[in-house]
Amino acid sequence: MRTGGNIGYGGAANRGVAELPDDVGWVAVVNPDIEWGAGSLDTLIEAASRWPRGGSFGPLIREPDGVVYPSARLLPSIGKGLGHAVFGKVWPGNPWTREYRQQTTSVTERPAGWLSGSCLLMRRTAFDSVDGFDSSYFMYFEDVDLGDRLGRAGWLNVYVPSAEVVHLGGHATARASERMLAAHHTSAYKYLSERNRGPWAAPLRLAIRAGLALRLKLELRAGRSPAAPH
Repeated sequence: MRTGGNIGYGGAANRGVAELPDDVGWVAVVNPDIEWGAGSLDTLIEAASRWPRGGSFGPLIREPDGVVYPSARLLPSIGKGLGHAVFGKVWPGNPWTREYRQQTTSVTERPAGWLSGSCLLMRRTAFDSVDGFDSSYFMYFEDVDLGDRLGRAGWLNVYVPSAEVVHLGGHATARASERMLAAHHTSAYKYLSERNRGPWAAPLRLAIRAGLALRLKLELRAGRSPAAPH
C-alpha cells in the first residue's frame, strides 16, 4: 500500500484499516517481527466473548530470551509518569515504575489502562468509534493514547496472558538512535501535557518537561535504548 512516505506506526495502521471492507469485524495491528504462539489469535478472539465491552485485546509478550515484557500497564499519571520517567532507567525497581508497569500484578486476564501496540486485536467498532490511532503521534505513545481514548469511550483494554507471542526484535535489546530517544520524549510530553491543559497546569507541564529532559540526558549519557520505553 503506497503512503507517500513514512507516516508513522499509528498513521500507517489507520490507512490499512481504511482499506478493509466494512463487514470486517476485527482489526489486528501487529509488528512485523511478532511470532504468534500456537492458537494465540484464536485465544484472543475467544476472550472477546467473555468481555463484550472489550475494545482491544493484547497477548502476553515475551522477549527473544523468554522474559515477559510488561505490555499491559496503567495509564500514565503525573505522579507515576514523572517517577517512572526520571527513575525508570537508573532505579528499575522504584515503586512508580513497578506500579505503572503493573509488575506487582499477577498474570491474569484483566482490564488494563493500555496495551502494547506491538500486538493488538481490536473490535472494528471500537477502533472506528475513536477514529483509530491519533496519527499526530509519529512514534511512541500512540498505543497509550489509543488505550486512554478507548477507555473514555466506554471500551475496555483487556490483557489475555493465555495467548502468547514472541517479539523477535525485542523491546529491551534494540538500540535506539538519539533521534528516536528524542521522539519518545516528545511523544511522552505531548500525551501528558494534552491531559493537563489550562493555565493552572502550567507548573505541571514545566515539571513534566524538566523530568523528561533529565531522563533523556541520563539515557544519552548511558547510551541506553528505550526500544519500548513507555
